[in-house]
Amino acid sequence: MFRNISFNFKEQHSYAIVGNNGSGKSTLLQMIYGFQTISSGKIILHNGHQLLGEEQVFQHTSFVAPYLELLEDYTLKEMLQFHFQFKHIQENLSIDDMMVLCKLENNRDKQIKLFSSGMKQRLKLALVFFSNTPLILLDEPCSNLDMQGIQWYQEMVKEVIGKRTLIIASNQKFEYDFCDDELRIEDYK
Repeated sequence: MFRNISFNFKEQHSYAIVGNNGSGKSTLLQMIYGFQTISSGKIILHNGHQLLGEEQVFQHTSFVAPYLELLEDYTLKEMLQFHFQFKHIQENLSIDDMMVLCKLENNRDKQIKLFSSGMKQRLKLALVFFSNTPLILLDEPCSNLDMQGIQWYQEMVKEVIGKRTLIIASNQKFEYDFCDDELRIEDYK
């Protein structure tokens, strides 16, 4: 595990957390989001000058990882409607707009359990990108994506760069080569 990480993620900048498999990249993202408890130290989150309490992290952060599950019995439309009961949607977007933007509009009434793994990953990413949160956490964002899906991911990232804080855990350079800075987990072993 890692130790003594002291790092300041600046608002509206992009960061890559890099390291070998099993080095703790995903664990660090989960700690930032509050999925994992911290054995020592602390993570302090701010939105501007406002200090965020644990109960506020969800409203200000969007998180995606290949191991997160979707509601498989929901259709695409139902999943989007359900998700945006809990998260604020990006301005000027409708559910129909989102389906078109994530290139899944022909699957609006299809149950998620019938989606391919790549379609599911694109939907997970869409839920993150279309949520109006200042902090985006992406863990291996291009898992299961084909070349078209990877291009779509890169286009979506371009839309948020410089507007929201983006932290990506990956060991695939193409997933984060646009980032402002890197945090190397091996430096804290």
